[in-house]
Amino acid sequence: MNLPLRVSAPVFRVQKTPEIMTLPFARARFALALGLALFSGLASLQAADVEGIIAKARAYLGPDAALNGIQSIQYTGKLAVFEGVGKEPKISDIPVEIIFQKPFRQRIMASFPNRAETTVLDGYDAWQYIQDAVKPSVWKLDLMLKDATKRLRANTWENLAFYRGLEKQGGQIEDLGDVSVDGVVCRKLAFRHEPGIVFVRYFEKATGHLIVSETEQGSTIREEGEIMVNGIRFPKKVITTSRRADGTQNSIVVTFDKITVNGKIDDQLFAMPAPR
Repeated sequence: MNLPLRVSAPVFRVQKTPEIMTLPFARARFALALGLALFSGLASLQAADVEGIIAKARAYLGPDAALNGIQSIQYTGKLAVFEGVGKEPKISDIPVEIIFQKPFRQRIMASFPNRAETTVLDGYDAWQYIQDAVKPSVWKLDLMLKDATKRLRANTWENLAFYRGLEKQGGQIEDLGDVSVDGVVCRKLAFRHEPGIVFVRYFEKATGHLIVSETEQGSTIREEGEIMVNGIRFPKKVITTSRRADGTQNSIVVTFDKITVNGKIDDQLFAMPAPR
């Protein structure tokens, strides 16, 4: 899974074939047709390979029927922030609640000691609401611009589709071949939602287990442990690591204690706060 969590006030972005030409026309046409046939055959094989690894990755998580039947997922847990390697957390034990709901709803609320941060996506509308923990009357509402909203939509799809159907959303899945990650032979697939929004995933070739994910921004996402819900395997812990401009490493670790599938969700949770 991918969590677009923030731990500070948000910053939003407004965001040739010369050989054929020497042949007689009839032979050139034959050569061109042969080339197209070979290309089409290769593309079909690649598509079959992609579908094969996706099928294996989905089977690792749970039965197809169970995955297809998911309409919403609710997570509760704790968040911690680490700066540097091997250091104590800068922030820890922050309660976090996460909701994903089809087709494109997302809500993440993190309750820090001095503030509560709530990020919401509802279709094509997205915003972040920050409220002072001591003085609830002090608050800030930031409307997300187009690029940030698109990224949240892609993130929501990634957490609910379980790797299949990106083409129906106008994206594509690119097969980048076999690679080795931590000594494990993996198949590398790029889930391209649109230019600038890409999730690269490394699946263990033998089992379909997701080893690590990367974003086009350079972050890595790893999952640890598991929680079984309705026969579906979810991660116990999600670790998102990135590097700052100065080269220091920053990690956000979310550890879940409860996961609910297809639970009751109040529509008001996605309603934009009214001006006061």
